[in-house]
Amino acid sequence: MFSDTHCHLYHKQFDGDREAMLQRALEAGVTKLYLPNIDDESIEGMHALAEAHPDRCFPMMGLHPCSVGEDNAAAMAEVERLLGNGGYCAVGEIGIDLYWDKTFLKQQQDVFRQHVRWAKELRLPIVIHCRESFQETLAIVEEEKDEHLRGIFHCFNGDVAIGRRILALDGFLLGIGGVITYPKSGLAQTMAELGAERCVLETDAPYLAPVPHRGKRNESSYIPLVAAELAKAAGRSIDDIAQITTTNATTLFGR
Repeated sequence: MFSDTHCHLYHKQFDGDREAMLQRALEAGVTKLYLPNIDDESIEGMHALAEAHPDRCFPMMGLHPCSVGEDNAAAMAEVERLLGNGGYCAVGEIGIDLYWDKTFLKQQQDVFRQHVRWAKELRLPIVIHCRESFQETLAIVEEEKDEHLRGIFHCFNGDVAIGRRILALDGFLLGIGGVITYPKSGLAQTMAELGAERCVLETDAPYLAPVPHRGKRNESSYIPLVAAELAKAAGRSIDDIAQITTTNATTLFGR
């Protein structure tokens, strides 16, 4: 059995076949689906999906770094309110993104740090988005790290040195997705060095579909393709990868 630790299954791209897509995932052995929030517009759909499938779909709460702007007070107040209500498996998707725009780096850093502190108070894991920002993101995690802070570096695509720096943080895992199937990414070679023991599987659906679906809509039923590539890179069986990554996810999220 597999878990998809990062999938936006409430996205409008699934409006036409959401239940069929969920059934395909189940048939592929993907039994647990963890849903990161984006912003205030994604909350309703995420909650509806989690309520419809409470034993399979588990919501997170956070403000995506690409949704951070000049003034984030209202958005963050709502995140704090909802986290206080309980029922979430993690604080996420949070972090720093410098790929699209560096204008609000300071705001992203401040918002990320506040999320991290809420997570520590609530004893929840964090799910980190760090695109073109490993150094900036890791600096905050390393500063804030205590015995309660744990989580996933979503869509890991760093080199061996960055991977080892993350793995030096007790309680943190590498989120491995479709990028490992891209020949030019170099991620398979990196994971051959790092191993699979501290990994979880993810799709980031509907984004980043693995080969042979690259460029098309991603979905959770493609998790076995990611697992196969990680197994090949790490010199493990697919059954090993399923057991390791599902245990890691269940332990981290507590469900």
